[in-house]
Amino acid sequence: MTQETWQKYSEWPLVGAAFVFLAAYSIQVIADPPDPYASALTLVMVTTWIAFGVDYIVKLLLAPHRGRWFVRHPLDLLMVALPVARPLRLLRPFTLRRVMERAPGTAIRARVMAYVIVSAMLLIYTVALSVLSFEKGAPNANITTMGDSLWWAIVTITTIGYGDFYPVTIPGRWAAAALMVGGFAVLSMVTAAVSSWLVESVTAATSARTNADDAASREELARLTAQINRLHDRLARDAGESTSSPAEDMPHKDAG
Repeated sequence: MTQETWQKYSEWPLVGAAFVFLAAYSIQVIADPPDPYASALTLVMVTTWIAFGVDYIVKLLLAPHRGRWFVRHPLDLLMVALPVARPLRLLRPFTLRRVMERAPGTAIRARVMAYVIVSAMLLIYTVALSVLSFEKGAPNANITTMGDSLWWAIVTITTIGYGDFYPVTIPGRWAAAALMVGGFAVLSMVTAAVSSWLVESVTAATSARTNADDAASREELARLTAQINRLHDRLARDAGESTSSPAEDMPHKDAG
């Protein structure tokens, strides 16, 4: 068993576990169901935690260089340590590197934009859900409903920040800080994609205009070359006729 083989067979089951965790966590935070439903949801989330923990341990044991793998894969550890990070597993089969592979420029931008939009939506919902779980029972909290939390998450990730809603708990503020960093990353990727599109559009327009000018210049040069060739042929014919005319007149003069 190699790490690649394990990841091949465990990737999609863990994506399903992340989806189940997100659904159970959403119901628990938003609906706040009584027992025994709350206990059943907790059991589901604990089961997903065990699945993520087993996956992390197995991949660490199968890694050729465990220390290097541990340092280079902090997200895997984060998804085990922090429950709110587990929905990020839904994006693992569609990493940015895979999104950009074997695609021309326009297709890459379309894929990157789709990836960024899906990532932003998942980040907004997950952080809004976690902030609501931290805030709704806290004293002097102003984020007490999912609608308020989603509104706060949207204005935060877009760096607008009206200030009408804000977290008052320490975990809520840490979640807000993570959302701010994610917002900068999302806006940076969108800006880069739009800038790339503008540069390519201007380059294509300039290239098309240059090609058209070159074609017109080549056509004009061909026309002038043809005219010069015709003039050259005409001059050659005139020179030949003027040379042959005295030779034809010579016998008449001798005869006289």
